[in-house]
Amino acid sequence: MKEVLKDLDKAFENRIRLGIMSALVVNDYIDYTSLKELLDVTDGNLASHLKSLEKCGYVSYEKAFVDRKPNTNYTATEKGKEAFIKHIKAIEQLLQ
Repeated sequence: MKEVLKDLDKAFENRIRLGIMSALVVNDYIDYTSLKELLDVTDGNLASHLKSLEKCGYVSYEKAFVDRKPNTNYTATEKGKEAFIKHIKAIEQLLQ
């Protein structure tokens, strides 16, 4: 049991962060607005959770302008994908 618990990552304990990583692991990238709509969260809530994942090195972003409007795309880093998959496998082992 202790072995399984050590593989749980505190960065993913919040449901919003879990949702962000779930969306980013199955997509190459997602823009901020789409992520906000998908998770049904406020700007401030999404921004704070994205910042937290960025600090862990799990998410990266790229800013650009599309039709003169700012557009930010988020991507799960390799480190983030590996940590997320490890976290999900630990949950699966707990449930068995």
